[in-house]
Amino acid sequence: MLDVKRWIDIAVAASVLAVGAPVLAATAALVYADVGRPLLFRQPRVGLGGRTFELKKFRTMKNAVDRAGRPLPDGERLTAIGRFLRATSLDELPQLINVLRGDMSLVGPRPLLVEYLARYSPAQARRHEVKPGITGLAQVEGRNALSWPEKFALDLFYVDHRSLRLDLSILARTVVTVIRRDGISAEGQATMPLFQGEQ
Repeated sequence: MLDVKRWIDIAVAASVLAVGAPVLAATAALVYADVGRPLLFRQPRVGLGGRTFELKKFRTMKNAVDRAGRPLPDGERLTAIGRFLRATSLDELPQLINVLRGDMSLVGPRPLLVEYLARYSPAQARRHEVKPGITGLAQVEGRNALSWPEKFALDLFYVDHRSLRLDLSILARTVVTVIRRDGISAEGQATMPLFQGEQ
């Protein structure tokens, strides 16, 4: 039998996708006019139990490369419309499909890159004891303005203290964070510097 958290995930994700269809369509049109096809950015991320899945987001960057064929830095590829989509979190809407598929939950530690798996300490790797989320405690406590150690500490706090009440609190605080556009990027970064492991 599905638990209460999973029922809420399905009900909210399905409702937002249905009611927000015009917003999704308008966002898709913006992305198409800005960077063309494909509309979605797809990337392997790590989920529950360390298993990988394909994360979906609206594209916010151009496919620009240098003379050697390497992608340019994020700050040079991120478009003005892309910055707007990130600031309003509209680029995250396709992850509701990941929620319906069971890859993600509405609330949990954000899913990170596969390459980070080998860099985690045993404690940091505990973030995979729960499903990753569209939003989480780290997102409402500072988002990308936090350091990696601060993010991991909040992820582990969530793992150890997760509850329906905490999830509802995080969801409510997420609305405020998005409205205020808090912590969109780390200082001096277009997004967040890569995690290099414990120093």
